[in-house]
Amino acid sequence: MTKSSSKISRQMPNFEQVAKTAEKLNILYQDEYIIAINKPSGLLVHRSPIDRHETRFAIQILRDQIGQYVYPAHRLDKPTSGALLFGLSAAVASKLGHTFSNQQIKKSYLAVVRGHCPSAGRIDHALTEITDQRIAKSKVAAKQSAVTDFRLLGQYQLDVEIESYPQSRYSLLELQPQTGRRHQLRRHLKHISHPIIGDAKYGRGRHNRYFAEHLQCPRLLLHAAQQTFQHPVSGLEICINAPIDVHFSDLLSRFAWIDLLPPEWQ
Repeated sequence: MTKSSSKISRQMPNFEQVAKTAEKLNILYQDEYIIAINKPSGLLVHRSPIDRHETRFAIQILRDQIGQYVYPAHRLDKPTSGALLFGLSAAVASKLGHTFSNQQIKKSYLAVVRGHCPSAGRIDHALTEITDQRIAKSKVAAKQSAVTDFRLLGQYQLDVEIESYPQSRYSLLELQPQTGRRHQLRRHLKHISHPIIGDAKYGRGRHNRYFAEHLQCPRLLLHAAQQTFQHPVSGLEICINAPIDVHFSDLLSRFAWIDLLPPEWQ
């Protein structure tokens, strides 16, 4: 063995050794071409300049867990939980990426928002492109069309004065984005004055703090619950369901909303 090949082999991860002690992710679906996990809130998909000090990444944890490289087909924001899809080869991931970019996938999210929402609606509101901070100053941000459909699942009222009203109202929504803009759901819900609870960037701080401190729910209440798409190799329809985590589940139980969800999301 040459010195160069020896050096390369030492740099390759020992998947078997790492898997014995590494963190494990919940695998929702796996075949020889694709794999889907239930990403926890607070976990980055991959390394990002936005969180320079973060050391945990879904792509690395999953690679070590299954013993092979994975290639993300799309992204979820760090605070968003739920179904996250990877290709097991770069070619398959590319095909999946086209499925997402061409809106050939049906996605359903759960969100808890401030206020009582109407029974259903469509948010058709163009969003300014969010660019990398390193190039933002040299590029004029463009507006992109963005559409989100929503359906009301439940409403609740707390007899607590959090802002200027003696009661505080909330809604449980199913969201179906028809486009895939960055932070689309969070920005759209802010646009209609029903920000998502736990959203530090687009939400309302007093409500976020109340849910964290008094309702033991210190996270963004946005969850990618379901993805339905055509398999990039077999052509079969695949439906992936991601159950909510304990913080989300406990809150929905407290508000008597848990039975409003399909069993596979609970």
